[in-house]
Amino acid sequence: MNAIDLYDSDFAEWAQRNAELLRSGRADEADLGHIAEEIEDMGKRERRGLHNRLVRLIEHLLKWNLQPERRGAGWGRTIVIQRRAIKRLLKENPSFNAAFDDVIAEAYDDAVAIVAAVLRRSRADFSATCPYSRPNLLDEEFFG
Repeated sequence: MNAIDLYDSDFAEWAQRNAELLRSGRADEADLGHIAEEIEDMGKRERRGLHNRLVRLIEHLLKWNLQPERRGAGWGRTIVIQRRAIKRLLKENPSFNAAFDDVIAEAYDDAVAIVAAVLRRSRADFSATCPYSRPNLLDEEFFG
């Protein structure tokens, strides 16, 4: 079976075979179309990872500020873990810095939807824009 046919039938074998073809300089035999798609998807997955971590961070900051009586080690731990992972993603993908404010806005919207549902509050109870700046979100000492 050639490298192109493997894509739909055995992805792991497809990846291995194409890696071997590229390493051996036989790119003309590789499934370049699908390879290009997979590389593009890798970048999208990294950006989704940044978005998801920002959602989780903002969600916990909102809960931290809205429910001071429920603050606990678990929320603090989640905030620290997400911040460190976000910093790592930004370091490994410096191109994300240009769109970081847009990702924050998208993540804030998702975090508010989650917190509003969990706390049974109206969306109108929350600011229309994220109350946390980029420096706040990345500052390990900031809890709001």
